Order: sequence, then structure tokens, then C-alpha cells
Amino acid sequence: MKITNKKTEHSQAFMTIEMEPAEVEESLEQAYQRLVTQADIPGFRKGKAPRPILERHVGRGYLLENALDVLIPQAYKKALKEQEIEAIAQPRIEVTQTEPVVFKAIVPLKPTVKLGDYHRLKIKPPSTEKVTKDQIDTIIGELRHRHANWEPVDRPAGFDDFVIIDAKSTAEGKTLAHQKNLAYQLRRDSTLPVPGFVEQLVGMQRDEAKEFKLQVPSDYSQSDLAGKEISFEVKVSDINKETRPKLDNQFAGTVDPKFKTLAALRQNIETGLKQHAEEYATQKFEEKIIEATVGMSKVEFPEILVEAEIDQVLSQRFSQSQNQEEELESYLKSINKTHEEFHQGLHDLSTKRITQSLVLSKVAEEEKIEVSNAEIDTEIDTEIENMTDNTRSENKEATKKILSTLQNREAIKNRVLTQKTLQRLGEIAKGATKTKAAKKKEEKKK
Repeated sequence: MKITNKKTEHSQAFMTIEMEPAEVEESLEQAYQRLVTQADIPGFRKGKAPRPILERHVGRGYLLENALDVLIPQAYKKALKEQEIEAIAQPRIEVTQTEPVVFKAIVPLKPTVKLGDYHRLKIKPPSTEKVTKDQIDTIIGELRHRHANWEPVDRPAGFDDFVIIDAKSTAEGKTLAHQKNLAYQLRRDSTLPVPGFVEQLVGMQRDEAKEFKLQVPSDYSQSDLAGKEISFEVKVSDINKETRPKLDNQFAGTVDPKFKTLAALRQNIETGLKQHAEEYATQKFEEKIIEATVGMSKVEFPEILVEAEIDQVLSQRFSQSQNQEEELESYLKSINKTHEEFHQGLHDLSTKRITQSLVLSKVAEEEKIEVSNAEIDTEIDTEIENMTDNTRSENKEATKKILSTLQNREAIKNRVLTQKTLQRLGEIAKGATKTKAAKKKEEKKK
């Protein structure tokens, strides 16, 4: 066996392996011994047909393929040992010729991360946005809308009314939809089913029928409708207006019995908005930290990690079912993207995720940041405590068992490790602490 280790780049080793004729012949003989016991060859009992007869019966190509299925993995394993290469996953193998047998192997290697001088990070945390009265009023308005009553009215339909309609739509002689007793709210900013539809219904009376046409913009998000002229037949059978509850202490109790006064409800909303603003500011700060740390680091990893991350993203986004391909096709239509564009977007996203994860893991290693079993237990208990109060205790216990499995504990450990690493980098960026690596440098200077 001749091994040529051509190059190593992007954490991948590129090898070309040429098999000796004797090695191939030995593997062919072994393949013959396996196949002859399975083949039904006229005139011979199973296992008794000579090799030339078997080759004519199954074809030499099939015999060689069977031989290489065993020979190549063995040769690859031997080549790794001889070249002292440590693979982290299965290789990509391509047989380039069979006389003699030559195959190429692209071997995924352990990622390499060279951190920059991250202890010099200096990033000012963004200020937390103040909560305004208008923001609180907006949420109060949404809550009133959620608890509103709908009452029939004897007047033309207006914006924000709920109407009951029969609607039929056609384009290019084909029926697109035909719905009866459809509840539809006349929202001023709505573009569904197509832009302009809401405006056509405003002003219609109960029991009034109307026919109209709408030209769909060429850049409309639903590519199957973009640029088409659609004909509509609509009949309004009922018009309802929203009657919102009075803004008082009783309304606060309707939202949640724990609120005895409207002031208590507003205070709770303000507290929630402040918490959200603080979390958003922290998120933006951490994003800047990660971007800066990654920007000063050099990272290499094999493409196979990106492919695995893409598979994970797809499995999370689309159900693992027979309709998965249909779900993907439907989604691509809704976002107006091709398979190639979508895959490239996933490739870029996955590459970014892996790069960030590797850099943060290296920082954690340098700073000797660890996560104890007690911290994992605390995180699990916190998740259980955050479940709603009316969740039955047996459901909480079942959830705890699920979270306590080895796989989930490892996932929680990684999440906590990332949080602690970002916290350490945040302290460094604010100038609140020195890294262990920086302290070591200072000690050496002394």
C-alpha cells in the first residue's frame, strides 16, 4: 500500500492511497469465499462453484465492489495509523481507479483555535432603554383588545371591525379559494390575502355583495401570486365592532386576579418591560463581545461539522416525517428562495455558530472555567420552578426526569458554560477583572 499525504488544510487531511495488486487479490479471494456460499449457480451446489464461474455469474465488477467494501475501510484505518492522523469523523472517500485500485480520502481533523489577545478587550456596555408611559399604554391597549367583546352593528364596515364573509378568488381562470362564513378582521396594515383587499371591504353593508379585481405586486412574498390579477367575489353577512372593557381596577383583576388595582397591573408591566430592556442590552453587549473575540482569533475546522450543524437546524425546523420535503418546499415558497439560496444561508449561519462555539470553548479552557454537577442541578431546579404554578406536581417531576437524562444534563452543562464564559469576557471588556492568562503574564514579568 502506497500512501501520499498531499496536504492538510482547513482541519482536513487529503490522502491518496494506492493498493498493491497482492492486497487486492487477497481481498477478491475473500469476497469470493463470502459470495459463493450465497449464490445460486446452475449445476453447482452452494459454496462449490469455482471462482471463474462465480465471476461470470455475478460479474467481476460486483465481485470487486464487494471486495473493496471490506478492503478500503481496512486500508484507510491502516493509513491513519501509519500517518499518525487522528480523525474526528468518517472520511469522504472516492475510488479514482481500479487498475490498480487507488482511492482518495478527505479526513476530518480536530478543529484548531488560536485565540487573540482577548484580555485586552475594551467594550462599553450599551445603555438600557428607559421604559416610557406610551409603551405601558400600548400593552394595556393590547390587553383590553384581548379581553374585548364583539357586538353586531348596523352600519358600514370600518377598520378594526370583524366581518363574516363568503369569499371566492380566481386568477387566470382557476379558483384559488372559496370560503364561507370566514371571520376576517379589517386591520389597516393587513396585506392578506393580498394588498388592497381590506380597503375593498371597508364601507360595505351587511348582506352586500361585491366583485372587484386586484393587481398583486411583482415582488409579493407569495411567489405563486406575484404579478397576477386576482378577481374576488365577496359577500358580507355580519359586521361586529370591538367593545373594550373599561380601564379600571376590575379590568386589572380580569387580566389576573393577583392584580387588585390598575396601578398594580401597570407596575407589573413596567417591571417586565424593564427586565426585557435589560436582557436586550445584555444580549447586544454579549454579541459585541463574541464578535470582537472571534475577530481576533484564528479558527479552522472541517466542513463535516458545518454539514452536521445544517442537518440539526433542518431537523429542528422541519418535522421528521414523510412530508418533510413538502414542508421544506412550502417554506421556500413562502420566503421566495431557491434550494441553493436557502442552503447557502444555512451554511453561513452554521459556520458562524460553530466558529463562535469553538472560540468560546477555547476561552473557557484558557480561563479554566468549569461547570459542577451542583450548578447543573440548580439550573434544572430553576427551570422546574419557572413552570406555571398551576402545572401539576407529577408533570413537574416528569419534566425533571427528562431534564436529568445524561444527554440533557450535557446540553445544560454546555449552556451554563457558555453563560459563565460570556460573563468572564464581559468582566474583562468592562475592565472589572483580569484573565488568568493575563495574570500569568504579569507573574512571569515579575
